[in-house]
Amino acid sequence: MCGIVGFIGNEPAAAIVLRAISKLEYRGYDSAGMVSVSGGTIYFQKDVGSIADVQRKHRLDQLPGEVALAHVRWATHGRVNQVNAHPHFDCKKQIAVVHNGIIENYQELRAKLAGRHKFISDTDTEVVCHLIEDYVEEGYPLEEALFKALDRLKGSYAIAAVCSLEPEKIVATAKDSPLIVGLNGNSYFVASDVLSFLDQTNEVIFLEEGEVASITKGGVTFFNRQGEEIAKEPQRVDWQWEEATKEGYNCFMLKEILEEPRAVRRALLQDRELIMELVGEISRASQVVIAACGSSRHAALLGRYLLSRLGGKLCHVLTASEFNYLIDAVTEETLVIAVSQSGETADVIDGVKRAKARGARVFSIVNVVGSLLTRISDKVLYINCGPEICVAATKSFAGQAAIFYLLAFALIGKLEEGIQELERVSLQIEENLEKNEAKLRELAQRTRGENSFFYIARGLNLAIAAEGALKLKEISYVHAECMPAGELKHGTLALIEEGTPVVAICPKDETSDETMSNVMEIKARGGYIIGVSDENNEIYDQWIEIPKVNEVCYPLVAITPLHLLAYHMAVARGKDPDRPRHLAKSVTVK
Repeated sequence: MCGIVGFIGNEPAAAIVLRAISKLEYRGYDSAGMVSVSGGTIYFQKDVGSIADVQRKHRLDQLPGEVALAHVRWATHGRVNQVNAHPHFDCKKQIAVVHNGIIENYQELRAKLAGRHKFISDTDTEVVCHLIEDYVEEGYPLEEALFKALDRLKGSYAIAAVCSLEPEKIVATAKDSPLIVGLNGNSYFVASDVLSFLDQTNEVIFLEEGEVASITKGGVTFFNRQGEEIAKEPQRVDWQWEEATKEGYNCFMLKEILEEPRAVRRALLQDRELIMELVGEISRASQVVIAACGSSRHAALLGRYLLSRLGGKLCHVLTASEFNYLIDAVTEETLVIAVSQSGETADVIDGVKRAKARGARVFSIVNVVGSLLTRISDKVLYINCGPEICVAATKSFAGQAAIFYLLAFALIGKLEEGIQELERVSLQIEENLEKNEAKLRELAQRTRGENSFFYIARGLNLAIAAEGALKLKEISYVHAECMPAGELKHGTLALIEEGTPVVAICPKDETSDETMSNVMEIKARGGYIIGVSDENNEIYDQWIEIPKVNEVCYPLVAITPLHLLAYHMAVARGKDPDRPRHLAKSVTVK
């Protein structure tokens, strides 16, 4: 949930690290800080606010030295204030640590350390500083002191540390949280996301669980969890840095929404043999469990309908944070499909590990190449949509949906026909973009003062209604609730009053007549009906037009208008659509 960047080389480090950490603000923007080492002295600045705010106040780029670490925070332990911002230090300010994750036993460790150490912050990170301090004082080099400290930590973490006693060294380790080493000639990066240094190098090495990297100007030495030196081969990341820039748009969200048609097409670029292999596993499995969170879970819900309706394979969709409570039902005949844009979602990772321990097969649908989920899965389908920077998922959702369409078409032996159909649909999405732009902007202006929205649909379209509601509430802070249209009479209809906005996804498919009946019930009670359909109806107060397509593909063409509505609502309410409050892009803590 936080962002870490470190650099060591033969040039001033602070400005390089500042540029790099600025690219990770989507991982956290409660507070930020930087530490550098020069001439055996530690220099640092940290404060509340974005990295740009802290730079304006404290000129982070002026910190001296050729070794530096930076951090952007999304608070989990301790309030958002300057003291709790990273980096954190030992008692003598000889050791500085930045950390992402949660130290589960920090209270126990803090109680044991408090007698001989001074604690300043409320964070769990500070115990790491003092543990390392103890072992450094005993004469251990920094990487060995880190190993000793790790033996006493429980939880998930990515940790990077520097020490003024070894001024030209960064040590780093990871467990259930991403950390990547970047190789750039005679200089080196360590970061929680490759995007931070992708403009400098695409040659990377991923730290596996429990490994430690010792980074100096002379190179990088890797150790396994037993402390033995190991060799690791670098990989190349194919993403282009330009994909992670706004390219003239005023925000990443709008840019990424408009990239959804291309995201669908890029998701279709799959190895046909791998698709058929996975379809075979789906067919043979006694039960199929799809585990995901947030927007990925909505893609999973769509996948459940597609695999069940087209392929005749009933699937279970589990919110990943609840998966552990049902893990006893997983057997060797279970297939788990794990869905995550980042490939680092903590609850998904935890569920996958537990399922694999019970003998289940796992394949994942992921965007980020080399992420932890891809490394622990048996098979991986990449959605190939490129970097997604906005906290709210948009184009990655479209790509995930397209993957599930591929699997469903393959299940019935129509993979090639399905690909052709999806390519046509992607072009129709593109053509439809401008048609609703002005209408959606006006609708957002008209309804920006409303406190609550309801989204209804049936069948395949229900997952898209859920996705639309999530987008509205996460970036414009308006309460939005999705439900099956048939459930209105079981309680929610009591909340409908004059002017209540209701978004009804009602294309001309097998669900339209019944959904329209529910729309009439809402209208009779004064609801303001926003119809998302390929056909207008006099009952709609506002019509959001979608193109006519094969009825199984209506969810795909309804995604983009709902994302655009959420975007325009955020703008109309004066909110930053790229950085919704309290949220972060990669949810690497449970």
